[in-house]
Amino acid sequence: MNTETRDPNRLTAWAHGGGCGCKIAPAVLQRLLAQVPAHLAPPELLVGTATSDDAAVYRLRDDLALVATTDFFTPVVDDAFDFGAIAATNALSDVYAMGGEPLLALALVGMPINQLPELVIGRVLEGGAHACRAAGVVLAGGHSIDTVEPIYGLAAIGTVHPAHVKTNAGARPGDVLVLGKPLGVGILSAALKKGLLDADGYREMRRWTTLLNRAGAALARLPGVHAMTDVTGFGLAGHLLEMCRPAGLVATVDAGAVPVLDVSRALLADGIATGASGRNWASYGDAVDLTALPADDHSAWQTIITDPQTSGGLLVACAPDALDAVQAAFTAAQGQPGWVIGTLAPAAKAALPGVRLR
Repeated sequence: MNTETRDPNRLTAWAHGGGCGCKIAPAVLQRLLAQVPAHLAPPELLVGTATSDDAAVYRLRDDLALVATTDFFTPVVDDAFDFGAIAATNALSDVYAMGGEPLLALALVGMPINQLPELVIGRVLEGGAHACRAAGVVLAGGHSIDTVEPIYGLAAIGTVHPAHVKTNAGARPGDVLVLGKPLGVGILSAALKKGLLDADGYREMRRWTTLLNRAGAALARLPGVHAMTDVTGFGLAGHLLEMCRPAGLVATVDAGAVPVLDVSRALLADGIATGASGRNWASYGDAVDLTALPADDHSAWQTIITDPQTSGGLLVACAPDALDAVQAAFTAAQGQPGWVIGTLAPAAKAALPGVRLR
């Protein structure tokens, strides 16, 4: 479409994909990263690229480490203020997922300056600043460029005690899996782009995507919490695999316990889904076992567990006796407990780490 004909009030019309659904597919990203020469990391780098974690962690002293991350994407909603708020909330989530407290952020801004009104661009920046203030984060500057598609996000810095850092790699056999937010945001974004999302559906989408994952810092201080990440563009199955593979584990997920937004289920029944779901499945579907589910349910669950979550919830692996404390941390931070969705066990000798639904 010629950019001159696009509606400046429909930001999603300016992007080929939206939110975390515009991430590069996991398999493609893995091939690209394999081309980056390995280097010897200093001992102060506690978390780098090895475990596909949410942020880097660098130890400054025995009781203090920096958490550094960056995250940005194209519009997932049409409202400019909401786009900024969702993108900022999503970026700060990476700090929380490592167990850190975010302190400082810089805005990353790319906008088609000659096509979008300055008022619209200003509202994106205002929404991002609003989310930062809600998190107690100083938005101290940033960088902007003139781009074809609107892009917004943050580079964020936080702090964490080195002993409290949580990575993808620490999960243990017998751990319980707890998810902090329901799935289905990618389906809602696909419906919105097609003009099929009603006002109630949009309110649900905005509610969850602007909810800060501030429980992360409290969860990280619990000895029984062994691993943590947030569920974003690679979907529940993709991020769960990133937790299983380093530890040689298989995740058994109770499909009936997985929270899915009601409006997303209804839209999925009408055939609404994102292209990113298919790309995710193509990247890691061979490590996911759906055979314990009724055959008629396979297609729906394949879409649900690969659905890209923009600003999704924390995924926690914890010892069973830590579950009450984990739920208390979720309740204190977001007004309700998380959802217990499954367990972890050692992968059989003849099997690779993976995810199975039952």
